[in-house]
Amino acid sequence: MKRITAELSLYPLTENHILLIKEFITRLNTYKELEINTNSISTQIVGEHSRVFDIISKETAAIFSSGNPCVVVLKLLSLELDVRKIY
Repeated sequence: MKRITAELSLYPLTENHILLIKEFITRLNTYKELEINTNSISTQIVGEHSRVFDIISKETAAIFSSGNPCVVVLKLLSLELDVRKIY
Protein backbone atom coordinates (compact mmCIF):
# COMPACT_ATOMS: atom_id res chain seq x y z
CA MET A 1 0.00 0.00 0.00
CA LYS A 2 1.11 3.53 -0.77
CA ARG A 3 2.08 5.61 2.27
CA ILE A 4 1.64 9.37 2.16
CA THR A 5 2.24 12.41 4.32
CA ALA A 6 -0.52 14.89 5.15
CA GLU A 7 -0.14 18.20 6.93
CA LEU A 8 -3.17 19.71 8.66
CA SER A 9 -3.73 23.08 10.26
CA LEU A 10 -6.98 23.77 12.10
CA TYR A 11 -8.20 27.33 12.59
CA PRO A 12 -11.38 27.48 14.69
CA LEU A 13 -13.15 30.80 14.25
CA THR A 14 -14.32 30.97 17.85
CA GLU A 15 -13.12 32.15 21.24
CA ASN A 16 -12.41 28.64 22.57
CA HIS A 17 -10.09 27.88 19.66
CA ILE A 18 -7.22 26.46 21.74
CA LEU A 19 -9.46 23.83 23.37
CA LEU A 20 -10.87 22.79 19.97
CA ILE A 21 -7.38 22.44 18.48
CA LYS A 22 -6.16 20.36 21.44
CA GLU A 23 -9.20 18.08 21.23
CA PHE A 24 -8.66 17.60 17.49
CA ILE A 25 -4.99 16.70 17.98
CA THR A 26 -5.85 14.35 20.84
CA ARG A 27 -8.31 12.48 18.62
CA LEU A 28 -5.73 12.21 15.83
CA ASN A 29 -3.24 10.71 18.27
CA THR A 30 -5.61 7.83 19.09
CA TYR A 31 -4.90 6.26 15.69
CA LYS A 32 -1.87 4.12 16.51
CA GLU A 33 -1.34 3.07 12.89
CA LEU A 34 -0.38 6.63 11.99
CA GLU A 35 2.84 8.51 12.64
CA ILE A 36 1.87 11.92 13.96
CA ASN A 37 3.98 14.95 14.74
CA THR A 38 2.51 18.22 15.99
CA ASN A 39 4.25 21.57 16.16
CA SER A 40 3.04 25.11 16.75
CA ILE A 41 1.84 25.50 13.16
CA SER A 42 0.47 22.16 12.01
CA THR A 43 0.17 18.43 12.49
CA GLN A 44 1.88 16.03 10.10
CA ILE A 45 0.39 12.59 9.56
CA VAL A 46 2.06 9.64 7.83
CA GLY A 47 0.17 6.50 6.98
CA GLU A 48 -1.39 4.30 4.35
CA HIS A 49 -3.15 6.46 1.75
CA SER A 50 -6.73 5.28 2.15
CA ARG A 51 -6.51 5.12 5.95
CA VAL A 52 -5.16 8.69 6.18
CA PHE A 53 -8.07 9.90 4.04
CA ASP A 54 -10.60 7.90 6.09
CA ILE A 55 -9.32 9.41 9.33
CA ILE A 56 -9.12 12.96 7.97
CA SER A 57 -12.67 12.60 6.65
CA LYS A 58 -13.98 11.27 9.98
CA GLU A 59 -12.23 13.84 12.15
CA THR A 60 -12.98 16.87 9.97
CA ALA A 61 -16.65 15.78 9.82
CA ALA A 62 -16.67 15.71 13.63
CA ILE A 63 -15.14 19.17 13.95
CA PHE A 64 -17.41 20.61 11.23
CA SER A 65 -20.53 19.20 12.92
CA SER A 66 -19.52 20.62 16.33
CA GLY A 67 -21.27 23.89 15.59
CA ASN A 68 -18.01 25.84 15.71
CA PRO A 69 -17.01 27.50 12.44
CA CYS A 70 -13.47 26.63 11.42
CA VAL A 71 -11.00 26.38 8.58
CA VAL A 72 -8.87 23.32 7.90
CA VAL A 73 -5.82 23.67 5.66
CA LEU A 74 -4.63 20.36 4.22
CA LYS A 75 -1.45 19.65 2.29
CA LEU A 76 -0.76 16.23 0.81
CA LEU A 77 2.53 14.70 -0.26
CA SER A 78 2.69 11.60 -2.40
CA LEU A 79 5.57 10.21 -0.37
CA GLU A 80 6.37 9.21 3.18
CA LEU A 81 8.41 11.75 5.13
CA ASP A 82 10.10 11.22 8.47
CA VAL A 83 7.87 13.71 10.29
CA ARG A 84 10.02 13.55 13.41
CA LYS A 85 12.78 15.37 11.48
CA ILE A 86 10.66 18.09 9.86
CA TYR A 87 10.71 20.54 12.75
